[in-house]
Amino acid sequence: MISFELNGLQVQVEEGSTLLEAAKFFGFPIPTLCHMDGLEPYGACRLCVVEIGEGSKAKLVTSCTYRAEEGLKVRTSSERVVKARKMIIELLLASTPQSKVIQDLAAEHHVMQQRFRQEHEDCILCGLCVRMCKEQMVAGAIGFRGRGENRSIGTPFDMKSEQCRLCGGCMYVCPVCTLRCTFNDPDRAVCGGCANLAAPCVEEEKFHDLMCYMSPCVACEIVEYEKEKQTKIEG
Repeated sequence: MISFELNGLQVQVEEGSTLLEAAKFFGFPIPTLCHMDGLEPYGACRLCVVEIGEGSKAKLVTSCTYRAEEGLKVRTSSERVVKARKMIIELLLASTPQSKVIQDLAAEHHVMQQRFRQEHEDCILCGLCVRMCKEQMVAGAIGFRGRGENRSIGTPFDMKSEQCRLCGGCMYVCPVCTLRCTFNDPDRAVCGGCANLAAPCVEEEKFHDLMCYMSPCVACEIVEYEKEKQTKIEG
């Protein structure tokens, strides 16, 4: 067994467990986009970053690929982690603003703006479809091609693949293809239709090292309850 510190708690996990697996087991939610149980971890979306170490040696790592280590100190929702996740969501919104999955992530993490050039792409290169085709369907009909800004997913030489069974598994796992957000303003990357506009308690200074990780946030629910109660009394 591996012993380490997770959000201030001393925990033990089996050797070889990833930080994402450990966090889920102990009830600390971590958002993911390119991760799926049954597929090899890839670490492409970077949404699952956590902070490890202390002081000047602290760094961000992808929890889906980083294995638990003896004596490691891990924070799943520190201020640094939350800022990184919000930036990643902004970048994803710049690429595919009509993805319902990404719009829901933006609402859940209180991302209310997108500061990058809008692209309206139909792929975020998360690799889910490639891994599904190779690992689950044992076909390998599609794969990555090109480098940098020319990187894309498709069949070799853009020819119809004889390995493809037309199973639809690639579309089933795709966070862009599965559901499309129906907002109509092409100039607004953030729909905001599902956003919780209540001020989250994580902005308080005392939460800088470990910001609120509860979903739903109990503190926020109490505040909302007190507001509703006061409104009824005044009414």
